[in-house]
Amino acid sequence: MKKKNNTIRISYYGIICIVLLFAWIIGKLVFVSYFDEVDGVNIHSIASGRYTTTAKINASRGTIYSVNGEALAKDVNSYTVIAYLDLAPKPVQDKEYTANVLSEYLNMSPERIMALLSTPNAYQVELGPGGRDISEKLKIDIEKLELPGIGFVKDSKRYYPYGDFASYTIGYTRKRDGKIMGELGVESYYNNELNGKDGKTTYQRDAYGYQIPDTPVITEDAESGKDIYLTIDSNIQMYLENALSDMSNEYTFEWANVTIANAKTGAILGSATVPSFDPNKLNITQYNNPLVSFSYEPGSTMKIFSFMAAIEEGIYDDEEEFMSGVKFVGRDKVTDWNDYGWGTISYKTGFAYSSNVAAANLGLEMGRDKLVGYLKNFGFGKRTGIELANEYSGILRPTYDLEVANVAFGQGMTSTPIQNVQALTTLANDGVMLRPYIIDKVIDPDTGEVIYRGGRNELGQIVSKSTTDKMKELLDYAVNGDDLASTGKIYETDSTRLIGKTGTAQIASSSGGYEIGMYSNIKSFAGVFPYEDPEYIVYMSVKKLQSSSTPIAKAVKSIVESIAKYKNLDQLVVEQDESKIINVDNYINKNVDEAVESLKKLGIDVIKIGEGSRVIDQYPYKGTNVIKGSKVFLLTNSIDITMPSMTNWTTNEVGSYCNLLGIKYNISGYGRVVGQSIQAGTKIDTTTVVDFTLSKKDDEQGDEGIDEDDKDKEE
Repeated sequence: MKKKNNTIRISYYGIICIVLLFAWIIGKLVFVSYFDEVDGVNIHSIASGRYTTTAKINASRGTIYSVNGEALAKDVNSYTVIAYLDLAPKPVQDKEYTANVLSEYLNMSPERIMALLSTPNAYQVELGPGGRDISEKLKIDIEKLELPGIGFVKDSKRYYPYGDFASYTIGYTRKRDGKIMGELGVESYYNNELNGKDGKTTYQRDAYGYQIPDTPVITEDAESGKDIYLTIDSNIQMYLENALSDMSNEYTFEWANVTIANAKTGAILGSATVPSFDPNKLNITQYNNPLVSFSYEPGSTMKIFSFMAAIEEGIYDDEEEFMSGVKFVGRDKVTDWNDYGWGTISYKTGFAYSSNVAAANLGLEMGRDKLVGYLKNFGFGKRTGIELANEYSGILRPTYDLEVANVAFGQGMTSTPIQNVQALTTLANDGVMLRPYIIDKVIDPDTGEVIYRGGRNELGQIVSKSTTDKMKELLDYAVNGDDLASTGKIYETDSTRLIGKTGTAQIASSSGGYEIGMYSNIKSFAGVFPYEDPEYIVYMSVKKLQSSSTPIAKAVKSIVESIAKYKNLDQLVVEQDESKIINVDNYINKNVDEAVESLKKLGIDVIKIGEGSRVIDQYPYKGTNVIKGSKVFLLTNSIDITMPSMTNWTTNEVGSYCNLLGIKYNISGYGRVVGQSIQAGTKIDTTTVVDFTLSKKDDEQGDEGIDEDDKDKEE
């Protein structure tokens, strides 16, 4: 009996333990059901994280357009080449063969690719750097090779269809943490607007990562980046690019910048710089935009504004005379650029000859406060506020009499090209100054709504209409007058009446004082055209040009005459029958024969580049006005291109042809083509370099006028 009682007691205790265990489990389940945190751990968060996934929806970056509607910067599909090495349905089979074949497509050595394909314990590898961000076309070409184990990961990249074209204005981008970010120009200034806002989608997934059917999906759509239209006119920009390219082929200098603005609105129509860069290649050496970030002593172009101040104050008189050459300011002195002057001359002649003494006399008579007040009103010493990153303000703070005298002719102060452009707007608007701008409009691509539109922005009446009328007379006399000693005479054009002022300034040395040397200066030209009612502003500056100012004059005149024809400002064009003016249509993607026939019917000299069946590019662009008999270039989708005879072609025509093909060229001489280094009919490609010899007619030989820049200083 005693043994039996022990057995019953053990069973009883066992039942009690089992009951307590079940009670604990039920209690734990109830606790877990009602509370988020167990033993200090949020179990709902863990469960959600294990079975809920969120995927980012990338917003497309906005496109940057010219005012003509051409896409200058846009997103395109890009791909990264990957190689599957293990556990793939079809991994790389013959690594050596694969490396040798791909090396020809990815610009990588076979040894480098072979090393990547031999990476130990790797499931897959990227074939970089050559295999990153490749184009759709290159992807298709590699796919045709049918190499086992080679695949692609799709992405997007920023693409600049025109390459080295208005590069400092447009800017460039880099990828940071997978996101495209602007780092210069409009790409940087409007980075947030261009990038838009990424979206996301959240859904439940199973243990294998697949979405669980019939479970909720929460999606926040991406907001596309805004599209931005610049004020840049592609045709005018091309004139600038061609002119600087021609100058750099023939002359040596450190940098050059030229800008054209609409004088009636302040819109920047074109701005080009040499050296420049291709934002697709990022072969950039100078990370500052010369238009807004180069600050230097402007030299004698500043006389435009100091003389206007004197005219406004009533102390300027055309016929009043002064002794040129040297002016003592205390124990210091100001000298004219030729050191000895021209004897006793009038102030009108002094302006045409670019006399420093004349400017110093007027500046000192006005006094520091009035002169500086006027120059500040003209916008010097402060940023213009144009929509470009990293704008500099320049320096304007003279104190002593000598500094006041120097500032009157553009020394002892600094300014940027865009400040000079802004100040020049007063000449075309009866003394009212306009803020320059680079953005024509900003559009929401999802709705088509224009959310911002640029336009004329008046900054106030700086001087009177009578003052600007007088200044235009002086600028006209400096360029188009009968006095051959005028420094601006070499800028006289054969078409529209250009007026303006030359400038030369020494370069400040980092160790104090100025750099020494024949070419240690910055030469410039500031002008407007046409004289009767200025519509355009031109400002050009060149650092350390190893020549006189003649190359600058050639470039400026080429640009002005091209714009005059484009905009029907040319005196000769205006006199012709309007039926002779042709507005160029868009022929891109059209049948070549049909495009050629259409243009020939209009009386156009068609230059067909290649024997392809489809037009892939053209110049001039759509919307350009040309005269019957002018050349229109049509680039076809041909692989083989042969050299044409360019005898009697102009510099612009040579530049347009070579730039369309992307070939390098050198020009010697001035006028029209009389010789070329590659004979007509010879096959050419992007590695070709052509030398052209130009010559002018006998009656066109020689440049009139005296160049103040023959001397390396303006004191």
